Amino acid sequence: MSEGPGLATTRDGLAAARAALDQGAGPGPVVLVPTMGALHGGHQRLLRAARTLAGPRGSVIVSIFVNPLQFGPNEDLDRYPRTLDEDLAMAAREGARLVFAPTAAEMYPGGQPEVTVDPGPAGRLFEGEFRPGFFDGVLTVVLKLLHLTRPAVAVFGQKDAQQLALVRRMVTDLNLDVVIEPVPTARDADGLATSSRNRYLSAADRAVALALPRALRAGQASAAGGADAVLAAARGALRAESGLAVDYVAVVEPGTFGPAGPGPALLVAAARVGGTRLIDNMPVVLPGAVHPTGPTAGDTAIGGAADDAARH
Repeated sequence: MSEGPGLATTRDGLAAARAALDQGAGPGPVVLVPTMGALHGGHQRLLRAARTLAGPRGSVIVSIFVNPLQFGPNEDLDRYPRTLDEDLAMAAREGARLVFAPTAAEMYPGGQPEVTVDPGPAGRLFEGEFRPGFFDGVLTVVLKLLHLTRPAVAVFGQKDAQQLALVRRMVTDLNLDVVIEPVPTARDADGLATSSRNRYLSAADRAVALALPRALRAGQASAAGGADAVLAAARGALRAESGLAVDYVAVVEPGTFGPAGPGPALLVAAARVGGTRLIDNMPVVLPGAVHPTGPTAGDTAIGGAADDAARH
């Protein structure tokens, strides 16, 4: 593009800019890329997918908002990277028409909202277990962003697989008029899934963190042996890296994050390196009957009292 995207920082500004898109963009769809900023290669993939979906006559809107509702009291809300100038430059390079970058006061003018979105039982498993209230905050802000931007399509990365599943369920259950489009996980050359939090990692921490995708690949390669073989391979690779504190590793059904049956499934894992928490997943195809793997620590963590103690 020859010029950068428009920037709206208020709901009124967004409404005016959104109306202008309807008047000037033609019949193509509006596609939303919701982010928390600190844009990286994974976001670039989202933006390019959105641009393709929008087509030559559609428009891409990028939201940049570090959502306080999805951070726990001891998490990294205050230090989460905020790089608006660089984010605007990437949005411009990738053809976005509009960036919505509100403050917390603009998104939540009454302060902490009293009405939020309950993610349901699936939202209390895995990430929801280790980050209580996380998905309430995620779904609440996604619903608000969908309402404010009114896209035909919204794109979400498959790295945040549980988030993707819950957003899809919210869209279905609340009859929202939007298509949720998944985009494959982007990885750096060393195999680590791209994440804004990767910048917290020292060189030594990053070397430790590579055990996470290595374990997922090992599990994926063992899928012909069934879920037990997948988990055994992944757990073995994770145990080999003493610097990794594992929260969970499990094989799940992609849509519900419940027990996986034969066919397509996800191998999901979360672990901490130093003060940085990372999540990742890889698809697996299970050939036969699957031993259920529940979401609780005793069923899904690396196992044993030592591992349970290490994760807290």
